[in-house]
Amino acid sequence: MIQLRGEVLVTQGTTATRAAKDATSTIPIVMLAVGDAIVAGLVASLGRPGGGVTGSTFLGPLLYAKQLEMLKHAIPRIERIAVLMNPDNPINEAVLRGMEDTARAMKISLTQIEARGVADLPEAFSSRAHHRVDAFVVIADPILNANLIAIADQAMRQRFPGASGWEFAESGGLFGYGPNINELWARAPRFVDKILNGAQPADLPVEQATKFEFVIDLKTAKALGIAVPQSLLLRADEVIQ
Repeated sequence: MIQLRGEVLVTQGTTATRAAKDATSTIPIVMLAVGDAIVAGLVASLGRPGGGVTGSTFLGPLLYAKQLEMLKHAIPRIERIAVLMNPDNPINEAVLRGMEDTARAMKISLTQIEARGVADLPEAFSSRAHHRVDAFVVIADPILNANLIAIADQAMRQRFPGASGWEFAESGGLFGYGPNINELWARAPRFVDKILNGAQPADLPVEQATKFEFVIDLKTAKALGIAVPQSLLLRADEVIQ
């Protein structure tokens, strides 16, 4: 992309934005759908990014806390939750720290399960019995996000309730909660326009995601024998029947 000599790079997600930031110090970068850009080391602060990166972000720890709470609310007996993650993603450590705080408050223990790609999913899910976990969440990652249907299929085979971004529920998973990516993409052109008209990324405040989607796949819930509380159904933006 740098060899194409574009005037601005637009990236989605932490991994792509970090790669772009490492590759250039001269081309401005507009990021979107990045989980906690400060913790990821992409900007100095939201008000004054201070470098070549600006755009939009969301607070990852709060996002995953919501997913944990949804699972616990729907299945009160839950005591241990697996965290499915790509071990090559550098943002995992920060995300796990935030999740541990929420899990302790809910009296839930977390167990890490790793998958670098779709080929690792059968082994990852078959370890459920060994780890004695009751449910799982997926830490957002480009590779795992691209295989949400495969993840949902494996979960259904194992009768394993799970949560991830809203796309997960639309792929056949139980719960999905996350920022509306279309809204974040709609904001990106404004940043690009300002930069092309002379503004510096260092001076353009990073915006936080304001619209989140909560999706429940009721078909999956019924197949898993889970009676989703009415209070959760009323909070959902979409219920897949």
